[in-house]
Amino acid sequence: MKLGLLSAAVALLAATTAYSADVYQPEPAPMMDAPEVVVSEASGWYLRGDIGYSFNDMKGANYFQGSNSNRVDFDSADLDDSFLLGAGVGYQVNNYLRTDVTFDYLTRADFNGSTSGSCGVADDCTSSDKTSMTVYSLLANAYVDLGTYGSVTPYVGAGIGGSYVKWKDLHNTSCDTADSTNCDPTYDHDGKGSWRLTYALMAGASIDVTCNIKADVGYRFRHISGGDMFGYNLGGGPGEDKGFNMHEARVGARYAFGGCDQPAPYEPPPADIVYK
Repeated sequence: MKLGLLSAAVALLAATTAYSADVYQPEPAPMMDAPEVVVSEASGWYLRGDIGYSFNDMKGANYFQGSNSNRVDFDSADLDDSFLLGAGVGYQVNNYLRTDVTFDYLTRADFNGSTSGSCGVADDCTSSDKTSMTVYSLLANAYVDLGTYGSVTPYVGAGIGGSYVKWKDLHNTSCDTADSTNCDPTYDHDGKGSWRLTYALMAGASIDVTCNIKADVGYRFRHISGGDMFGYNLGGGPGEDKGFNMHEARVGARYAFGGCDQPAPYEPPPADIVYK
């Protein structure tokens, strides 16, 4: 009897052990903390280049007529539009702020003006005055990037610096107002050059082309203060211009050094091995 009970107990224990082994499931691995998400700040040096078209608005010009005590305005003072070329180096401080230094060349802009008064052939004369100018500008600029939407980043900016305005010789021909064929000889006035205070306001958008190249499309308003224009000759001059407002449409590109650097991808640690 005792032997039968012992045999039954051993068989029951063995069956229970086998069943337990069949239904055992390893404990789930503990949840790992999610990796911290780090938003990298864009920063680094870049080069830029620009081309554009400048709509030039001359604020006028004046000169000394007959003597140094009689200063009068030109009756008309028109300046043609011109093209511009630019280059610069800058630094992206963070995702929202960047700065650069730019050098711009404004191609030749022709000037046509006229004055009135007496001349050698009549008491009532009208002059024709022709010259041209070129401009070199050096500006320090700062920009605020207004967030990136897809691949487009709008921005606003401002700059300040100086411009060297170089006038060619002015050719002055005065003719009888009643008879335009009755004229004085043409006189030349030496063109002047001078550095002027300049400031600029910008708005536009940059477009991601590759990870380190951005296209740039924008508008710039540039104001150049007045200065010397031409010298004295035979009772006329010297003359000064009153400065310029320039409305510029520009396109260009920026190349960022290190713009393609990417952080290493996150790899989770291997799961613990569970032995049955």
